[in-house]
Amino acid sequence: MNSRTNPRPAPLRQQVYLQLRAAIENGSFAPGARLPPSREHAQVLGVGRNTVVWAVERLQAEGYVLSRVGDGSYVAPDLATLRRGRRRAAAAPLAATAALSARGRLIADTALRWRPPTTEAIAFRIGAPAIDAFPFDVWERLSRRTSPLQRRAGAQYIDPAGHGPLREAIAQWLLVSRGIRCESAQVLVTSGSQQAIDLIGRLLLDVGDEVLVEDPGYPGIRACLLGHGAQVRAVPVDAQGLCIAEGAARWPGARMAVVTPSHQFPLGVRMSLVRRLALLDWARAHRAWVIEDDYDGEFQYGAHRIPALRSLSEDERVLYVGTFSKTLHPGLRLGFIVLPPALADAFASAKALCDRHSPTAEQDVLARFILDGHLLRHLRRMRELYSQRQQVLIEALARAGLPLAASEHGMHLVHELPSGRTDLWLARSALDAGVFVAPLSRYAIESQRTGWVFGYAGYEPATLRAAARKLVAPLRAQPRG
Repeated sequence: MNSRTNPRPAPLRQQVYLQLRAAIENGSFAPGARLPPSREHAQVLGVGRNTVVWAVERLQAEGYVLSRVGDGSYVAPDLATLRRGRRRAAAAPLAATAALSARGRLIADTALRWRPPTTEAIAFRIGAPAIDAFPFDVWERLSRRTSPLQRRAGAQYIDPAGHGPLREAIAQWLLVSRGIRCESAQVLVTSGSQQAIDLIGRLLLDVGDEVLVEDPGYPGIRACLLGHGAQVRAVPVDAQGLCIAEGAARWPGARMAVVTPSHQFPLGVRMSLVRRLALLDWARAHRAWVIEDDYDGEFQYGAHRIPALRSLSEDERVLYVGTFSKTLHPGLRLGFIVLPPALADAFASAKALCDRHSPTAEQDVLARFILDGHLLRHLRRMRELYSQRQQVLIEALARAGLPLAASEHGMHLVHELPSGRTDLWLARSALDAGVFVAPLSRYAIESQRTGWVFGYAGYEPATLRAAARKLVAPLRAQPRG
């Protein structure tokens, strides 16, 4: 029998309890009324006396019933007032927005600005790694290597900054892979990069502070900053990255800039060295913070890998945010921040207030995954795989009549439209055909740039080709203008 279509009924004593409670709440048993003796009540219901006794005792524990020794059980007399109050509450339902604080309303409004996906990825949704190629067998083997002593230690509360071996492994990895010199004490383990941005907003910004963000850029960052009461200031992006000179001139009081310098999201440009140095000069001159979101910095396919912006900074004005959601898979919910030493304790305290610490077992396995060389091997395979899948995407969409330029970086490609052209129509038509195409305008604030963003990393070649074929008809029927 299918338990989903035929759910198992509640235990008999639970059914009796619920019937009695409903009778009290709807007034069948009035406040102060005497309940039937348990033996008689059991005979009427056709159940054992102990079943009724259990139900009455639970109602007594919850305050619905009062028992008088030698006299039986009575409905609590003060329920009359309670019932009138509940009727008034039902007549005037609580308005969610009225119940929240001003800051709570800002956070609740996040849903209007950013809706993170909660369903399985379909082509061409961006940000999805190749979960089909993740070495789950290696991960399970590493997990089984955890000794009973280690498991007991991991079952205790740990440092909110994270599991020590993982923080050490991340610090070592960053030096080799991204050119960042830091101590493990500067690494704070978070529940993905989104929590990292949230902690930064809590600790480094006051309500009303201005923050420079890329336009177009990642809406999850903007939504988080707005939820903290910051003033998000849109700065254009050109072929060299964030136009910091324009942003500084327009918003001289800005206290922070959030950038994706290795592979700008979503346009895919790499911030030039000249622009990186200008950004660092701005931060020093204004005593401002630079937040480097290196969301897919590990996926560079050219002969030479460009180090992180944080590797250039000597005055610790840059906070580096990394995530394993792209390098491994988002289900891990693990990311990190590289902090200036002076901020490490404050951020650890804030992390403790949020969720005490990230799960220890996953941190322990991830530490061994890195230190044993599995992360290096996995990323080598993924760079080769993603480069191949990018080429499949380019060829498949070319046959559909949509040219894409190749990139030496990332997990997605962008097709920009001429100025003045709308991009929403293809997104709607594609979704009707079971294909996800993100319009570039979705990521814009003031920018008028339009086009489409195509994720390819998480999809097998056959899936990419099939999705591209579904776009042929909509592209041929595209509207003019």
